[in-house]
Amino acid sequence: MSTVEDDPATEKRYEGVGRCKCSFWFAVAHDILGVFIIMVGVFGGLVVHDLFIYAGAIIIFLSLIWWVFWYSGNIDVPPNELEDDVGLIRLKKSALSQVVRRVSDRLSNGIRNSFRKKDQAVREEPAGDNGPSNIGTDVSLSTMHNSTNASSSKEFMRETLSV
Repeated sequence: MSTVEDDPATEKRYEGVGRCKCSFWFAVAHDILGVFIIMVGVFGGLVVHDLFIYAGAIIIFLSLIWWVFWYSGNIDVPPNELEDDVGLIRLKKSALSQVVRRVSDRLSNGIRNSFRKKDQAVREEPAGDNGPSNIGTDVSLSTMHNSTNASSSKEFMRETLSV
């Protein structure tokens, strides 16, 4: 009698700095460059020493971007915990996640349908007519400009524009 064993998908283990070596070395280079520039500003005896201090601090701050890339690229998630939107959703769901999913779907569908209803009301065409439906429609156009007839204050003038 043979049994089929499900061996979990094993991920390749990365030693040292992990998967994102490029991000790691960019972060280290930015840190070293930033500290070097700060040290030039502090001990260099230059007239514009504050410029070097601020520039070094900004470069070190920008190295945080590379550190975040390196860290997030090295997060390990077991394959059985991954969910796919195409249909590989886990069968076990908590009641809370089902309620949250239902509320989220209703809210997003309601917002999406409200925009569709507004667009359909504007775009509705009579049956059998293949031409554009907005020909000869009067559109109200409001502009703000200085009125020369009245006072010098700005007021709205409503003009009709035929499209």
